[in-house]
Amino acid sequence: MTYIPNYVIPDLLLLLLPFLVIGSRLFVNENSKIPWRVANIGLVLIFILLNTIPLASAKFFISNWRVDDFGTLMREVLVLSAILGVWLSKDYFDHGGDGKPAMRQLAEFIGTIVFATFGGITVISASDLLTFFLGLEIATIPMYALTAWNKRDQFGSEAATKYILMGSVATAFELFGFSYLYGFAGNIRFDAIQSAASTPNALLWIAVLFLFCGIGFKLTLFPFYTWAPDVYEGAPTPVTAVLSVTSKATAIAFLVVLVYGPLAPIREQIAPLIALLAGITLFVGNLGALKQTRLRRFMAYSSIAQAGYIMVALLGNGELAKTAIIYYLFVYTVANYLAFFVFAIIGHYREENFDSLRGLSKQNTPLAVALAVAMFSLAGIPPLAGFFGKFHLFFSGASTGHYGIVVFAVLNNVLALFYYLQVIKSAWADEADDNLSPLRMTKRQRWVIIALTATVILIGVLPFISNNVFAGFTF
Repeated sequence: MTYIPNYVIPDLLLLLLPFLVIGSRLFVNENSKIPWRVANIGLVLIFILLNTIPLASAKFFISNWRVDDFGTLMREVLVLSAILGVWLSKDYFDHGGDGKPAMRQLAEFIGTIVFATFGGITVISASDLLTFFLGLEIATIPMYALTAWNKRDQFGSEAATKYILMGSVATAFELFGFSYLYGFAGNIRFDAIQSAASTPNALLWIAVLFLFCGIGFKLTLFPFYTWAPDVYEGAPTPVTAVLSVTSKATAIAFLVVLVYGPLAPIREQIAPLIALLAGITLFVGNLGALKQTRLRRFMAYSSIAQAGYIMVALLGNGELAKTAIIYYLFVYTVANYLAFFVFAIIGHYREENFDSLRGLSKQNTPLAVALAVAMFSLAGIPPLAGFFGKFHLFFSGASTGHYGIVVFAVLNNVLALFYYLQVIKSAWADEADDNLSPLRMTKRQRWVIIALTATVILIGVLPFISNNVFAGFTF
């Protein structure tokens, strides 16, 4: 008898959910909350199932779909990002933002976010090059549409054009890399490629070069990061938030699967390339963020630097590196969305720049506290969760003797303090501008911000919470 294993149910539900969300729009008017509620119920149910269904490492669909502990935790990161992205989208559609009018077609917008999330999960689950590539495209193409969603915004259209053009070039690099991998191994399956990689030749090194160029775009690695500031600023705020988390997590999953799977036999040989990309990327990201005055361009460069820090962990051994990356992605997701929820509220009423933060602590103290917690966590200040996240990343890199890049990353983290503290200074130390519009929060926004702020604090102050999350997982 053919049956569907329990551990595949969350993935199948996630594939079905976009069609349910968009389909529900056929039976209600445009302003109905039903599609939004369907998306919320579905995503929360999937998140609960991921935490409750007994799992075992296994393969499904003629061995093309892999489920393991790392994949399960990465699924949770992506689904959490989708939940927060859906909540942020509802507020944006209700109020508009960035000085732009409110957008339409919320159901289709949310459905597209969920579909991009499924693409990320496909990347995590792939056991061969074909499934791998399909997952990357399913995760990327919806983001092109989301970036250009507001047809009345010329900046969004410009950002989407840049994103599509550069993304197409990156896809070409990935295809070249996959074709060379296939030519090298004579097989598209990861286990066959891994066996062949034990005796590398020029074809394999060319494939590695092309693949790192392709994924460097999605992960905003140097020198492929130049699209990010313009796209982050031009896209709607919810899209920028999803881009900074879901797309980055998908790209990281791509590298983890690649480095500890097909390329595992040559991992030590490609370690210098990983260290070089990590060092230059985090330095360029931190340097670029120092001179920003627009909030979302600032977050773009912050995101570039964060990609560099995560790359440091890839220098560690499999289990340690995967644990560090998963932990940091959880922390980064919560802190990053917290910052974007605050910026979205500011964007409803003011320009999204540093001047709009002046005197925020006197005008709206809870919002200023939330912003400070998000910035301190992203900066890696103890005892918040971001500190422990970066500690795990650096420890992973140092565990295999790569002390030089770890020291360089720590010094760059000191540099990063200057621009994160600049945001906090504007909110807490600068005098308020009486000409700025007052900020108001809905009850839903208030509770989401409280929950995210508490999560960042508790995971840092009570680290045993995060330790329990990973208990029983083996990579």
